[in-house]
Order: sequence, then structure tokens, then C-alpha cells
Amino acid sequence: MTISEKWNDVDLYFNTKLHTSDPVMDSILKANSKADLPAIDVAPNQGKLLYLLAKLKGAKNILEMGTLGGYSSVWLGRALPDDGHLITLEFDSKHAKVAEENVRKAGLENKIEVIVGPALETLPTLKEKGFANFDFIFIDADKANYPQYLKWALELSRPGTVIIGDNVVRNGHVIDSDSEDLHVQGVRQFIDLLSEESRIDSTAIQTVGSKGYDGFVLGIVKN
Repeated sequence: MTISEKWNDVDLYFNTKLHTSDPVMDSILKANSKADLPAIDVAPNQGKLLYLLAKLKGAKNILEMGTLGGYSSVWLGRALPDDGHLITLEFDSKHAKVAEENVRKAGLENKIEVIVGPALETLPTLKEKGFANFDFIFIDADKANYPQYLKWALELSRPGTVIIGDNVVRNGHVIDSDSEDLHVQGVRQFIDLLSEESRIDSTAIQTVGSKGYDGFVLGIVKN
């Protein structure tokens, strides 16, 4: 058994033991695959972690950057109270269409709104649309623009807002300062900004599992 196979089997073990059968989430992954969306959704245990973190926060207003087929959107949407709302930003109109159908099948169409377009163009419009002071923000879009996404996350947050940035380890390549990979360099600049930013306390966690070797940043906006 290879190390990656063991990581996958351990994820399967925990998911089998700690997750109940979930036909809705399974159907979302099937729909995404059928629509030929890239298989880069968060893993089921990572999706449930997002759900639990949003629950712990008591989040009522969530912002997600990077929708894909809405798998993580639905996990987060499930954590919302009856009067909660989630805005998710998606560049690709095809992805957004799939996500909207998945959200509808999950019964969350009244809580989750997909906004289509480049995030750096739609983010500046959120305040005028009445969306601001988010209390939970999940960044999971193109890594090259993570530094800009962080700046907008802070602009749209308030004291106590939880900010999570996904896929920051890049299979360990995040430590390669000479990398020509724009995703790696975007994450490194993101980390540099966090290290210099006085408005947020943050840390990073490395992860292994069915999605390989990666990790995420977790931060809380200061009072």
C-alpha cells in the first residue's frame, strides 16, 4: 500500500464511522462529474469541517469565493440558521449553472445565491447590493489572486469574522520561493500578507487524505 492509498483509506475509515449516509452530497458529486467539472471539490470530511466551523461560529452571513459545483457551498449552507444567507462567487457560468441546480436539489435555494463573474469584479459590487459584514469567509478560488481575495475578505468582514483559505500547502511547494507556479507564488504572497496584517490572527494546518497533501489557513479578524 502506498502512502497516498493509506491516506485515502484513513479518510474512508473516518467518513464511514463519523458521517451518516448523505444521498444529497453524493448526488452533488455525481452531478459535478457528469457535467465534467474538475474533481477539485473539498473532501467529505473537509466539507463537514467547514460545516462544523460555521456552526461553531454561529455564522449567519457567509461569503465563498470559488463555487465550482456547489459542494462546499451546500456544506456551509447547511450550517446557516433559518434567516442565514450565503453568497458564493463563481467565474465559470457552466459551473455556476451546475451549482445552482445542486443547491436547489439540496433545498437551499432560499439561503444560497450564486454570483457569476470574475471575483475581482464582483467583490467590489457586494456592498452596494447590501452584502457586507460577513461573519464567515471561505476562499477557495484561483490561488494566483489569493492576496487580492484576502484584502477583499478583510474589507467585507467585521471583528470576529472567520476567514479560511484553502489549498495553501500545494503539495509542499509553498516553501519553494523560486517556484514559477503562479498558484504557489499567489499563496506565498497571501501568507506574507497574513504575516504582516495586524487586523487578523491566523495559522496554517497541513492536511493529508483523499485529496493528497495540502492544507488550509484559518484566521479570525481582531476586535
